[in-house]
Amino acid sequence: MGLAIWERRGWSAAKGAAALLAGVAAIALYVPPANAQQSAQAAGEQADQSKQAEGEKPAPAGATLLDKVLVISRTGETAIQSLASASHVDQEQLDRRMATTPNEMLFGVPGVAAQADARRVSTSVNIRGLQDFGRVAVIVDGARQNFQRSDHGTQSTFYVDPELIKSVDVIRGPVANTYGSGAIGGVVFFDTKDAQDFLKPDETWAGSVTGRYESNGKGWTTSASGAYRFNDNLDALGNIVYRNYDDYKDGDGDTVKGTGFDVLSGLLKTTIRPSDNSELKLGWVGSSDGWNEISGGMPVNDVDLKSNTFTARYNVTDEDRSWLDLHVNTSYNKTNLDLTGLVPQRRFDPVTGLPVMLPAGSTSTFDVGTAAIDIWNTSRLETGGLAHELTYGGDWVNDDVETGGTAGGDSFYTPSGKRNVSGAYVQDKLSWDWLEVIAGLRYDNYSLEDDTHETSGDRLSPRVTVGVSPFESAGLAGLQFYGTYAEGYRSPSLTETLISGNHPAGVSFPFLPNPNLKPETGKTVEFGVNYKQNDVLESGDAFRLKAAYFNNDVDDYIDGVTLSAFDPTSGCPFGPGIPICFQYQNFAKAKINGFEMEGVYDAAWGYAGLSASIINGHTISYEGDRADLATIPSAQVTVQLGLRFLEDKLTVGGEVQYNGKPKGNPIAKDYTLVNAFASYQATDNLKVDFRADNLFDVKYANPLNGSTTVAVYEPGITLKLAATMRFGG
Repeated sequence: MGLAIWERRGWSAAKGAAALLAGVAAIALYVPPANAQQSAQAAGEQADQSKQAEGEKPAPAGATLLDKVLVISRTGETAIQSLASASHVDQEQLDRRMATTPNEMLFGVPGVAAQADARRVSTSVNIRGLQDFGRVAVIVDGARQNFQRSDHGTQSTFYVDPELIKSVDVIRGPVANTYGSGAIGGVVFFDTKDAQDFLKPDETWAGSVTGRYESNGKGWTTSASGAYRFNDNLDALGNIVYRNYDDYKDGDGDTVKGTGFDVLSGLLKTTIRPSDNSELKLGWVGSSDGWNEISGGMPVNDVDLKSNTFTARYNVTDEDRSWLDLHVNTSYNKTNLDLTGLVPQRRFDPVTGLPVMLPAGSTSTFDVGTAAIDIWNTSRLETGGLAHELTYGGDWVNDDVETGGTAGGDSFYTPSGKRNVSGAYVQDKLSWDWLEVIAGLRYDNYSLEDDTHETSGDRLSPRVTVGVSPFESAGLAGLQFYGTYAEGYRSPSLTETLISGNHPAGVSFPFLPNPNLKPETGKTVEFGVNYKQNDVLESGDAFRLKAAYFNNDVDDYIDGVTLSAFDPTSGCPFGPGIPICFQYQNFAKAKINGFEMEGVYDAAWGYAGLSASIINGHTISYEGDRADLATIPSAQVTVQLGLRFLEDKLTVGGEVQYNGKPKGNPIAKDYTLVNAFASYQATDNLKVDFRADNLFDVKYANPLNGSTTVAVYEPGITLKLAATMRFGG
């Protein structure tokens, strides 16, 4: 209701303000800037200030994205230092993407894909062919995003507005198991903006307003930020973002119904420094989203989604006490999704299976609350010439799922219940001259229950990594090889274990619970190479490269299967009108392997980047039957080029991404996307951004949406223009 009132009363003013900003921005392109301060330099100074405040050394000259410290790292590593497949997306890249949805923030990250179907505001992340039900841990400021709703296509979704995010870290594979249970695919960590990222060193307060227009799915984004420094030990930041978009058109010019949305998002964050070596960050991130769900080309449900995440992150470290680098994170995330029927809908009763007519106004509700605690400490010491970084800690996550509705509608198929997942681990990183060894062990325990079922389990998961830097010559000194064996453990979710009732529409058939599901165990072997070199072609330039081959065997992989009611061994009850049943069952294995690489060259004139990933995967039943894995994403090659002009005030460039069809996918095709962008810092306080996505209007569908009932085509050519005005004092 509040969002609707805001839209009616304030939208025309917001739209006018955004239009004015865009007009001023266009004029500014032709006006000589009043000051020569460079946006890149200002951003670098703010980043260095932030790092120094956090006790980190600023990045050296010639540093690249792969040199940025990973927020997700528990030992202060950069991506290029990490003996794992890790990537970092910083604020400059996010600004260049002009992202509307989370999947756009992950463009070009190797081994990572996003699935959003028509519900663009909700995204599911896929890493190395694994997604949904916690296989990929999605974390916002330390808070797990565990919302799940049973449906065709995406299952585990989240939403966070890209305007609130300052960086994204990705770690691929079960080496990420120190970041929480279940992440056998990997971890994606979204870090929101801080006041320090916004305020200049001599400022007490600052504010900014951004207006942006998009041509496809015509709509506007309006964002306002404000920060205040009370003193050196206390600052705060607030941000509010409103987006309103119509349905977009695909590459053939056809409107894709149900893709419009409006969303109001906000961020509040304060940083308290009780002492010189400690810091407490308190934060809230929230959003209120709305869209229509389409069936048969007509809107059938009005969807209202509200998400609120509360976080508290504390860190204390002391250079004089090398054993102390303590982190304590607590969080609570609450997601409420309400469906309201717009028209009468013919359904099957979830209990009897008999046809029923749900009247317009029938509701279904999905409420998921996730509480979490994560504590760890890193002790640094030396023994016998070996340097140790000993990290040890534990974590606990509780999911509380409540579903219902006035007519026992769609929510019936996402079962209510509680799940507790906890774990403890110890990991030692040993360094000696040209050799690094990481040895770790994690213990996981889980339990889940509803009114009639209860199940639990536990396991130990090891990790061993060996890295060598065998060369000392100038050209090869930055070359490092590593090999890893790591295991991860994922407990079954509430839905996989407890789903029941009859299919709601189309054909009536029962869902069968399976309280005997075994947990999944991911066993990954990975071989990789890191290479870094400065002053390659000219003074101050830098080249970085990461590449890896991996093989992941997921024992007891869980997937949905269709059972025949005419097979007496299937367990599907035979009866009138019941041809099949659906149940989540274990497979002997899912075998996934592939190659990933990410490289970047950065110099004064600009940068060039190349990333690629090729992933193959299939399941093997206990009887030895083999089938292609439906969650394998496209093979991708992404090339990026950016050129800097006018003393770095103007950056122009483009991206080309080739997507190759995964095997066994009925809707997938090869396609190539071409994007272009430009960013101009007209003055200290005015910045203009332009972007053209899918420049050649290619009609294509995300192959991950092959499991949906109707192919959903992605947007055709989309032009974006934005202007940001900043002020402070």
